[in-house]
Amino acid sequence: HIHTHTHRYSLDTHTHTHTGTLVHVIASQSLYTHRHHPNLLVMEVLLVRQGTSQEPITIKMDSRFTPQSDDIVFHSEPDYKGASYIQGHTTMAEVPGGICPSVHIIWTPITPSLTLLPDQAQSRWGFVVAVAGSQDSVQAHYDTALELMANGNLRPSHLRAWEELWAGSTLELTGPDNLSRALIGCMFYLLSAFPSLHEAPGHFGGVSPGGLSNGGSGQDYWGHVFWDQDTWMYPSIGLFYPQLARAVLEYRVRTVDGAKDNAEKQGYKGLKFPWESAVSGREVCPEDIYGQQEIHINGDVTLAFQHYLYLTEDMSMFTEGRGSEVIWGVADYWVSRVTWSAEEQNYHILGVMPPDEYYYNVNNSVYTNTVANLEFAVELAALLKYPAPQEWQQVADKIKIPFDQKQKYHPEYDGYKKGQFVKQADTVMLGYPLGLPMTPEVRRNDLEFYEAVTDPGGPAMTWGMFAVGWLELGEVEKAGHLLQKCFKNIQGPFQVWSESSDGSGAVNFLTGMGGFLQAVLFGYTGFRVQKDCLAFAPSIPEDITQLCIRGVSYLGNKMDWLVRGQEVYIILREGAKHAGNTKPCALQVVLKNSGTKIPLIPGNLYSILPSSQMLKLSLQILYGYYSKVIIKYCMDITVKL
Repeated sequence: HIHTHTHRYSLDTHTHTHTGTLVHVIASQSLYTHRHHPNLLVMEVLLVRQGTSQEPITIKMDSRFTPQSDDIVFHSEPDYKGASYIQGHTTMAEVPGGICPSVHIIWTPITPSLTLLPDQAQSRWGFVVAVAGSQDSVQAHYDTALELMANGNLRPSHLRAWEELWAGSTLELTGPDNLSRALIGCMFYLLSAFPSLHEAPGHFGGVSPGGLSNGGSGQDYWGHVFWDQDTWMYPSIGLFYPQLARAVLEYRVRTVDGAKDNAEKQGYKGLKFPWESAVSGREVCPEDIYGQQEIHINGDVTLAFQHYLYLTEDMSMFTEGRGSEVIWGVADYWVSRVTWSAEEQNYHILGVMPPDEYYYNVNNSVYTNTVANLEFAVELAALLKYPAPQEWQQVADKIKIPFDQKQKYHPEYDGYKKGQFVKQADTVMLGYPLGLPMTPEVRRNDLEFYEAVTDPGGPAMTWGMFAVGWLELGEVEKAGHLLQKCFKNIQGPFQVWSESSDGSGAVNFLTGMGGFLQAVLFGYTGFRVQKDCLAFAPSIPEDITQLCIRGVSYLGNKMDWLVRGQEVYIILREGAKHAGNTKPCALQVVLKNSGTKIPLIPGNLYSILPSSQMLKLSLQILYGYYSKVIIKYCMDITVKL
């Protein structure tokens, strides 16, 4: 703690900085997890002399760092190279008979004071905490920190790693400042929760709604992993970083044994991913009803795998990476979980809790039945020449999707009465991200019906999904109104999100950030990850004069997009390689009305201008296993190279 006359706090997308100003010195305190060495937590203090005084300047340091945990019994160990050292085991195993992991912590003691000497204009001090699962590992990480500090490379190496990461994705807009800050903050916090690009595979433990859990019992979801990771956080990361997207899938693969155990305990075949997941993949939700009934998690997991394949065509994830085990195991679960209705001549899924958790033990949740997508299992089996059971296609063809023919909307579940209060985005997610075909009339009705009855105090990610829906329909003003609701969940000075608009719930709520990012990345741009294309249909509000999205990753290529009014600029970066395939990935632009095809040449800038007879923009990128065309517009346009 720095005792000063004035204080200022800021988030610079690399560190949280607390700056205090005294008469003769500015003291800045930076806190960050090292981006390249994520086992290191760093606190730095920078003193910068003000004025012409040459006197030594001393500031006092007030340290309250006393590591303690309700879940770990720590024991002191002999100091390591002058640093404090403790270690302990978790008090309980995740599952009966399981191991109790070790936690080892070494940290630099905080000195009582810091002094800027008379001949120094400024000086920086570093204090480090190393955390690992074994003695050898924690000492090695602490040694790395000492070496970096000795070489003056602790902070520079951290900044270089962030620069590398930001080179892979940049979101910039000319428009409202609060929107711009929110976008940058959301991307920063999401990336902070994902592994380093240089981290060895196998160490990623998934992302919880609140990131690193810091609450007491019952707060911040205990750091468990929910559908929030796969449905709300993953899509935006996947659009830019295939390597980080794959880490999410690999986490789910590592929990396959637990998912199999969950299914067996419920009396079903295949895999049942837990509603709350930790390390083993066994259900760790403290309330049984969620693990038993909120089974849409299975579809949420497989949808992430499906999007990954469409974005990368990385078949290795599904072969040696064992992704096919996930897809086929979930397919077997759905087949064993459905019930045939002789009366309606279709398959039902009975006794579930939808994403709208205000209801439980309902039949045929429209979201659950739609996300139970066995079509992808059949498709993947064909690609891998795997003999898919006939039941997969039969259930896919005949599963019930509730629909009210008279009122032309989707009831949330069988027996849902129009006007019943709902907790959060549920049925409105049929259009995006689930991609259920429907007419604009039905899409509009779903949005209007459910917006009117959605709890205004519900979780933050909800309004982003409504915004995406209205943008699909070209209702930019309505979308903007709904996105404005999200800003109530953002708390200064570090752009931290709360789960609810009154500041309650999980903090820092990455799920809400993921929903907000998708409203921009998949709403304003209209990006859609499809089997044979990456669709693009921009719908930008007037107060955003320019939207720049750099680093979109598609089939091993990196593309930069700029939307300015009615103009769209595209550049295919030089030197991109096709992921999972040695052949070059040739992309082309196809004008939908005229059928004109224009190759995208790396390094060339393409300016796409609409004709005077403008129709709604709809651009698609297609290539690969499903090779057809690359970019389409619903208009005749001129293209300038």
